[in-house]
Amino acid sequence: MKKIFMVLLAGLLVFSLALSGCAKQQVQQSAQPEQAKTPEEKVDVVKIGAIFPLTGSAASTGVKLKYAVETAEEIINGEHPELDMPLAREAGLPNLGNAKVKFIFADHQANPEVAKSEAERLIQNEKVVGLIGCYHSSATKPASQVAERFRIPFVAGSSSSAALTERGLEYFTRIAPNDDMETAFFFEYLKYLNATYDAGIKTIGVAYIDNEYGVHAAQMVDKWLKDKYQGEGFEKVVDVKYPKDLSNVDTEVQKIKAAKPDAIFHASYIGDITQFVKKYKEFDVVPKAVVNYCGGFQDPQFVVNLGKDADFFSGSNATAPSLFAKMDTLNKINEIYKKKSGVDFDGPALEDFASAMVIADAINQAGTIDSQKVMEAIKSAVFEAPYFVSGKIKFGKNGQNEYSASVMVQTQNGKYEAVWPVDYQTAEPIPTFPAWKNR
Repeated sequence: MKKIFMVLLAGLLVFSLALSGCAKQQVQQSAQPEQAKTPEEKVDVVKIGAIFPLTGSAASTGVKLKYAVETAEEIINGEHPELDMPLAREAGLPNLGNAKVKFIFADHQANPEVAKSEAERLIQNEKVVGLIGCYHSSATKPASQVAERFRIPFVAGSSSSAALTERGLEYFTRIAPNDDMETAFFFEYLKYLNATYDAGIKTIGVAYIDNEYGVHAAQMVDKWLKDKYQGEGFEKVVDVKYPKDLSNVDTEVQKIKAAKPDAIFHASYIGDITQFVKKYKEFDVVPKAVVNYCGGFQDPQFVVNLGKDADFFSGSNATAPSLFAKMDTLNKINEIYKKKSGVDFDGPALEDFASAMVIADAINQAGTIDSQKVMEAIKSAVFEAPYFVSGKIKFGKNGQNEYSASVMVQTQNGKYEAVWPVDYQTAEPIPTFPAWKNR
């Protein structure tokens, strides 16, 4: 009897250890980062998260970005043989049995913490297989870190902070030129004005919002001056950082007026740049040029807000209505977009349209929603982009698009004209600002 009892005890001990080992294995497995799996059955709908500022100070921009993504969704899911571009001719994703794409929208309210939590919600609850967004670089940063943790591809459209592609993330890519690229572009444009029109631009001022986007733009100005352009005669004479909750810019504009820079580099959103221009007029600040990073100036609301006072400002832009006549595919896409939004494409909207097309194209090329295979397609493919002047998109090792789609545009008579490079010129630039009283 004692012998039987010992055998039973030994058996219970072995069974208990086995259960313990199994439980430990389950805990270890659950601690691993989650990632999308290739489905065992046919995929009918591929869900992709899209995070934008749909309420708050940048809501007017966010809503237009949403329309841009909805335009991409319509093109992918419908049949558009008139468009000479991938995923337009046949409904859905051909390599996934013509599965439809559905973009699930989330509102980050211009709040980085909300962007982070919305990214987590989209991945865990909505089961999206990829993310795009977020316009604000400060929101894109935490949202993309969430995507990295879950091993989900993130394709940013219009976020421009150079730091975003300097983090060594494996699942992050960005379409828009970064602040580093744009800064060099600005200096080269000023050199063009000096050489071609004898503009005499030498001194630089920088005005920028105190967030990820603005601070890194200002840092890139310092970097390029040190590395190259100070040696070519350019000098920074004023640096103006302003808070995110800006209500009055009198002090900032007076500081710029006192320094008298020939050119001002602006990293500002639509509400901010509108306030600055009004105060430039009030305080009679007349620089020779004002160039704007991808942000507020590119929004057509800039001209609506300011009327004739919006003329002669410049900035990098992925597109302008003046280019539509030269680019047939872009013109036809814009017709679809304009029916939804009531306005023409601007640069950020087109960049976020591109992000939607690229992530869908990558999923189709991979032939699966497996995140690793989709990411391999994103990193290795050259994507056709006939809606950009570059015509293509290719991501480098750090996730940055190697082909800048930007042209320099200038507001002239209430319209955005492409003024440089010369190959894409729709109008000659007006090299220096006229006095406010002469407008």
